[in-house]
Amino acid sequence: MKLSPIREFALKALLWLPLSFVIWFWLAPLWVLPAVQIAKHVLLGVWGDLFTGVAQGGELLDAAGHVVARAGYLVSLTTQVMVTVPAGPDGPGGVGVLEPTINPMIYAYSLPLFSGLAMATPVSTRRRIVQFAIALVVIWMSQAFGIVAESLKTLAFDAGDSGAAAIARAGLAPNVIALAYQFGYLILPAVVPVALWIGLNRGFIEMLIRPVGEPVGKDEGQSGT
Repeated sequence: MKLSPIREFALKALLWLPLSFVIWFWLAPLWVLPAVQIAKHVLLGVWGDLFTGVAQGGELLDAAGHVVARAGYLVSLTTQVMVTVPAGPDGPGGVGVLEPTINPMIYAYSLPLFSGLAMATPVSTRRRIVQFAIALVVIWMSQAFGIVAESLKTLAFDAGDSGAAAIARAGLAPNVIALAYQFGYLILPAVVPVALWIGLNRGFIEMLIRPVGEPVGKDEGQSGT
């Protein structure tokens, strides 16, 4: 049974998606590196009074201070915000700078989504390479936006009064930070790959919607007379 072009494309995309996610997660430290560097330049260049360091690799801690994840794709931040460190098994506690760790992968699943769509699209190898090059730049910019927004959100809402005071001194509005964080977390990762694929493959999409040989106007095709 011959599949319609739309069903054939959908099936190929579904088959490519699992492999795309596996490769994406396997090479996660490599994929996030450019986005982390972009975010680092923004955070240290624009908000140097809030952040003093941005490094790739780190540990995620739970509320009790236990390590729940350790990976090369995590991002460790060093801030100028002083916080109280509770006493624990490794020390008596005291006061220290806030050093949160964030997970940039939650802003990066645009890449495997776009990969599944792009690999299922019947285009030449050269054109596919160009599409991936364009997509990588846009996706890295989108991911960097999410990293910056979450970094600011961590100070504004997760660092207590000292973090909120630092955000106020920097002239930043908490509501704007919250909106940017939600936009970077909920909207961009899902919308960017689809928008990229549509913008780069309009001819193929038109072919799916209106197959070759199908009349496109009332005056085309056989006459009724």
